Amino acid sequence: MKRWIQINNLPIRYKLISHFLIISIIPIICLGLLINWTVERVLEQQANENTLQLISKVNETFEFYIDNMQSITYYIAFNENVQDFFGQDEEEQQSSADNIEYDIQRYLRNFTTLSPEVAGLLVVNNEGDYVSNEFHASANQDLTKESWYQEAVDNKGIFKIIGQPEGRNISSIVNYKNDEVVSVVRAVVDPYTQEVQGVILIDLKLRVIAETVGDVRLGKTGYLMVVDDQNQNIYQPDDPLIETIPNEWIEGENSGNFSKKINSQELQFIFQESTFANWTTIGVFPAEETTFEMREIQFYLVVFVFILMLFGIPLSYFLSNSISNPISQLMTFMRKAEGGNLDVRYKEKRDDEIGLLGRSFNKMLVQINQLLSLTERHERQKREAEFRSLQANINPHFLYNTLDTIQWMARKQKADDVAEVVESLAKLFRIGLSKGRDTITLLEEIEHIESYLMIQKTRYRNKLNYRIDVHESLHSLYVLKFILQPIIENAIYHGIKERRGAGHIVVTAEEKEQKLSVVIEDDGIGMSESQLQEMQKALSEAIKRTENQGETRSKKGYGMLNVQARILLAFGEGYGIHVGSNDNGGTTIEILLPILFDDRMVKGDLYNA
Repeated sequence: MKRWIQINNLPIRYKLISHFLIISIIPIICLGLLINWTVERVLEQQANENTLQLISKVNETFEFYIDNMQSITYYIAFNENVQDFFGQDEEEQQSSADNIEYDIQRYLRNFTTLSPEVAGLLVVNNEGDYVSNEFHASANQDLTKESWYQEAVDNKGIFKIIGQPEGRNISSIVNYKNDEVVSVVRAVVDPYTQEVQGVILIDLKLRVIAETVGDVRLGKTGYLMVVDDQNQNIYQPDDPLIETIPNEWIEGENSGNFSKKINSQELQFIFQESTFANWTTIGVFPAEETTFEMREIQFYLVVFVFILMLFGIPLSYFLSNSISNPISQLMTFMRKAEGGNLDVRYKEKRDDEIGLLGRSFNKMLVQINQLLSLTERHERQKREAEFRSLQANINPHFLYNTLDTIQWMARKQKADDVAEVVESLAKLFRIGLSKGRDTITLLEEIEHIESYLMIQKTRYRNKLNYRIDVHESLHSLYVLKFILQPIIENAIYHGIKERRGAGHIVVTAEEKEQKLSVVIEDDGIGMSESQLQEMQKALSEAIKRTENQGETRSKKGYGMLNVQARILLAFGEGYGIHVGSNDNGGTTIEILLPILFDDRMVKGDLYNA
């Protein structure tokens, strides 16, 4: 709260400068951050989608080559010579081996010619004999014991990719290295007996995979790599960012993306598995390369904010001065007027709010001068009125002094009843004067109504009985004077006087809900429901009705309305008179007043007290 007060104390020039900067720069910065966040998210999403599309294209190429290899195995298996090679017995095989081998070799050579991705083909029957256009086996080596042969047999005629060759006892004429080819196999099964007749082995050149994958670049240093279902590298570039991908990073997922920190460098990985080839293509690239465009956008954003501040601060300073300088000038005139020089005038011609304020300031000074002259005249009239009032007050003082003399003479003549009435009347006058005060203590107000009731008791004798029950702790509280006497007068003339037999009036006071409650009860004839409603309506309009005194003074309840108007004007809503009555007789009037412990209320300032 204290800091807010300090901000409010700043000159308007600085407030305006701050305002211009806040409404111009802060929204731009917020907009820039929003754009930065949105563009970063969109670019990252687009980068991932583009990479996945590239990977999908690469996988489609893999699947094309693998599907071609599978088709070649079917073509070879359906060849008559190959079927004869698989199905003939040992004697037939020896007699026609040379012719069949020659025909098969020539047939296999056609595939290597038409499909340059094929590095070599090998056909092995279940006896261990083989025919190939590129391969030859070691002497006395049973190829049916080879691991690749057993994998093909275990797969029961289903095409299988076994990856890069390792530890096999065959060699290629071209002498391809193991990391330069990928082997695929398929067992040929007799459709009737379900016995394996032989196995077809094909080596696929990795060069075609390298040509497909190597041409794809992700950013500046990113690349694609391919691993098989055993997480062994099928292909990766010569200088990879990471040698191998741990199996747990991609295990159980067909596609996805993740990031890892490798050698203090954040790497982004995007992968997708080829369902047909059972290979996984992985895109690897530094994460910082995806944010290159973002850094460029951020750079332009910072430059834009800098230029905005470079021109915005002087412009805001100029605009703030154009507003604050006329206000400062007007403040200078006001200080002169505050110092007593009421002849100053604001002379600048402006049609904006400041010009209107200046002209209003000039009118105010003219009115102040007029009011000062009027006040001076009123003060002179007031002094004359006070002198006349001093002369007028001589008569009331003389009256109750004379009443005191009459009381003394009555007691001397032993006329005690006359003395009591005269004493009550004198006290009534004395409290009524109360040195011109508008508030008196509750005790004085009670003494006032006691004097009034005693005079009325002398008139009505046994017909009027009363009781006043106010605790001493409330005697020192201050109330408006003459608020109880009009109500008690109503109770006597409109209640007690009209009933048969003796009547009673009870006055009580208590503190209730932090208010002073004074209750006047009588057992007179009461009011009907319509009269009660009319009285309550009149009390709610007391101020309005008492303004026209000539019309209202002659009506019933004028004194009560006057009391209600005085209380409302002095203390506002929440205080005043509340009336309750019934047809069976009796009226209860409650007066609610504020708790006042000292005489702070003066004439003309009742409500503020």
